[in-house]
Amino acid sequence: MALPLPKPKGLLADKGYDGDRFRENLLLRGILPIIPPRSNRKAPAHPDYQRYKDCDRIERMFGKLKQQRRIAIRYDKTLLSLESFLNLAVARLWLKSFVNAP
Repeated sequence: MALPLPKPKGLLADKGYDGDRFRENLLLRGILPIIPPRSNRKAPAHPDYQRYKDCDRIERMFGKLKQQRRIAIRYDKTLLSLESFLNLAVARLWLKSFVNAP
């Protein structure tokens, strides 16, 4: 949470992060928690499920990236090398959408 990055507007997370203290901490920082409630919560807070659908898209993208063995096993020793191959893998996935485009 203490990363030197611009402050996000919202945080997508799974049910495992559904806790009162975690939610309060996010709200105090001005970040909207988009977390579905656990099934045993007495007063469930309902998130914006339209935004929560993006979580599935993000997880599928990481699943596609991990299908490439070099990235899943992390053969690369340096951070620069890993980031370079991640960029190549993402570009390869992105270009597939343009190959058969009308």
